Amino acid sequence: MRLTTFTDYGLRMLMRLASNPDRGFSTAELAEEFNLSRNHLAKIVQRLARAGLVETRRGGGGGATLARRADHIRLGDVIALLDEGQPLVECFAPDGGDCTIDGRCRLKARLRSAENAFMADLNRSTLADIALPKLEPAA
Repeated sequence: MRLTTFTDYGLRMLMRLASNPDRGFSTAELAEEFNLSRNHLAKIVQRLARAGLVETRRGGGGGATLARRADHIRLGDVIALLDEGQPLVECFAPDGGDCTIDGRCRLKARLRSAENAFMADLNRSTLADIALPKLEPAA
């Protein structure tokens, strides 16, 4: 299984937010930390905010924060949200793709089972389990 870069950076961002849940992180700050374009990170923040996982506030003291406690955010659910519309294989797409062996394929059911097991295993863990250690200010 392979995660999209969108999902990879979404998880990194959530891990960072969980490291200091009382602090707002600006998209500029996170983009610099992850060496990622601010525009790309903003799209990730928007998707997470629409799903109710992240809250955003403008202005001084604003930024992105977790909308829920980290121990209430399941990893498999986050990955499913961020990878939405990115099927594991072409035949899992809503239109079935252009597979010429659809209907005779014995692989599809095994891949679906493996994908379900992968997500179920990830859902045994929460964001709190993978949160980054809180960084202490330099003295």
